[in-house]
Amino acid sequence: MTSTPSPTPPPTAGTVPATTLVALALTGAIGPFATDTYLPALPLVVDEFGVTASTAQLTLTAFMVSLALGQLVIGPLSDRTGRRALLLAGAIGTALAAVVCALAPSIWVLLAGRVAQGFFGAAGVVLAKAVVVDVGRGAGVAKAFATLMAIQSVAPVLAPLVGGAVVPFGGWRGVFWLLAALAAVTAVGVAVAVPESLPAADRRPGGVRATVSGMRAVATRGAFAARVSVFVFTFGVLFAYISASPFIYQDMVGLSPTAYAIAFTVNALGILVSNLAGARLVGRFAPERLMGTGVAGMVVAIVFLVVVVALSPAGTLALAPVTVGFILLTLSIGTVLPNAVALAMQATRGNSGAGSALLGAAQFSLAALVSPLTGLAGPHSAVPMLAVMGTCAAVAVVAAWAVLSRPVRAT
Repeated sequence: MTSTPSPTPPPTAGTVPATTLVALALTGAIGPFATDTYLPALPLVVDEFGVTASTAQLTLTAFMVSLALGQLVIGPLSDRTGRRALLLAGAIGTALAAVVCALAPSIWVLLAGRVAQGFFGAAGVVLAKAVVVDVGRGAGVAKAFATLMAIQSVAPVLAPLVGGAVVPFGGWRGVFWLLAALAAVTAVGVAVAVPESLPAADRRPGGVRATVSGMRAVATRGAFAARVSVFVFTFGVLFAYISASPFIYQDMVGLSPTAYAIAFTVNALGILVSNLAGARLVGRFAPERLMGTGVAGMVVAIVFLVVVVALSPAGTLALAPVTVGFILLTLSIGTVLPNAVALAMQATRGNSGAGSALLGAAQFSLAALVSPLTGLAGPHSAVPMLAVMGTCAAVAVVAAWAVLSRPVRAT
């Protein structure tokens, strides 16, 4: 695949235009959005196709695995062919895959459609970060990532509400028709607002061997490995919360599905607020310092939640302290993620597509692993969630210490 001509000249290096950031954020968010909007529809899939809940949940697992593997293919490929054509192909492919899902006559066709949706959706996730690194420089990269993630963080805020609103009227198929329309809109956004960011002279020639070599070169950079570890394991903490939150709020706190959606939305606003604040603070404080502060806050939040669970009667939790703990957690995570990803991606120059692919694949692979672990003790226990959070946070702390003890600035 070769790059298509850009609609406008590439932007001046150092800053990422606002319209480009919005288009990239929407393209990168469509993949995760396809998960959160679909969750309320799972029981309907079980009923219509007459399958077990675990079989229906395969459509989630397959999507996540495909999203991770797709990044490993598309990211390095973009280092050879350019970004824009792959972004367009990904958005269009995501829309078509959603149509396949909406028309699926069986669970297996739906599963195939979800695999395709994950693979094509990976283009937006992996290439949005690569474009930012192509264009941005220095503190501008961290600011761009904070803005990018602030826009993308709206997806988990709105997705459960959107899914809950669509399902009563359009069923589970209506969710996929909506996703098809959104993907089509993002394709238009890419065509209009995202120029080619990787000039032909900067592309890496070669085939599979060169691709593997580029990924190996990035993976073995000490600065990249430490920074990615902070990002990935902080995301692991976040996904442990996301996976366990329906059981925490509905089975242990006793909220209705509607009240849970509201509580989830309120907590997700913590990420949005900290991302927006980070976009302003990154010009005054080093990304390493902001990242370290966020990791410390995350540890405090987890300790607070451990105390809340320890002091609560078995199998039950009170709404107020749990919500306070989760809001503190999301505020802290929203401070860590954009700064950690900016620092990691600055260590990938020359192989930004490969670096973004490794980061994204690790991120979603850990998410796929974390999700089932949080429910090991059943719907009335928060212990597995806290154990997963504590383990991931411990790794993030060690990695953050490695970053802070020897910060390596990329120009």
